[in-house]
Parts: sequence; structure tokens; C-alpha cells
Amino acid sequence: MRFTSFTDYGLRMLMRMASDPGHAFSSADLAEEFGLSRNHLAKIMQRLSRAGLVETRRGGGGGAVLARPAEEIRLGAVIRLLEEDQALVECFGAQNACTLDGCCALKTRLRSAEAAFLADLDRSTLADIALSPLQFA
Repeated sequence: MRFTSFTDYGLRMLMRMASDPGHAFSSADLAEEFGLSRNHLAKIMQRLSRAGLVETRRGGGGGAVLARPAEEIRLGAVIRLLEEDQALVECFGAQNACTLDGCCALKTRLRSAEAAFLADLDRSTLADIALSPLQFA
């Protein structure tokens, strides 16, 4: 399974925020740190904020912080959120034009594998993958 860059950077942002929960991270600083456009980062941040994973503050001393402890944020939930519009294969999506649909045994196996993958990630939290603050000192 391959994640979109949206999910990849969303996970990196959360890992970075979990490394220093008391620090508010500015969009500009995160974009520079990851070599990502501020516009793309803002879209990811907006999705994380709407889901209640991060809080954003404006003005001096503003930025993004985790909305709740990293120990309470399950990785499977993050992946579901960030990949919500990305079907693993065409037949899982709304625009299914697969000519094998209805007679293909692969679809069932892929659904089972995807569920197992996400269930495994549900056993881990953001705290389990948080970056060490020493990496940024």
C-alpha cells in the first residue's frame, strides 16, 4: 500500500508536533522544514484541524499544536482521515468502471487486507512514533 503525499506529510507534521507538544508550529516553519509549499501544508493542516487533531492559533505566538495528547491519537484513525477519498483500487471508489466487478475474487481479499492493515495501525498511537526532540536541537 502506498500513501498519498498528503498523508505522508500529514503524518510527518503530526510526528513533529508530538516531538514538542508545548510548542506552536508555524505553517511557514513546517513548510520550510519539510520542503513543502505553504499552500499544500495549509490544506493538510486544515483537514487535521477540522478533525480535531490539531488546534491552530493566529497572531504572535500562534501556530499549530496537537489538540489532544499524542497517546490518544490512533494511527489508523489518522490514516483513515487523510486517505478518506483515496480508494485502494478503482472498484473501492465511487467511480467504479472495472469490467471485472461482480466476478472478481480479489476485491474481497483486498478489503480484508486493508481492514487488517488499519486494525494494526489502530494498535499504535502518535506517541509511539513521535520524533525525539533531540533530533531538532
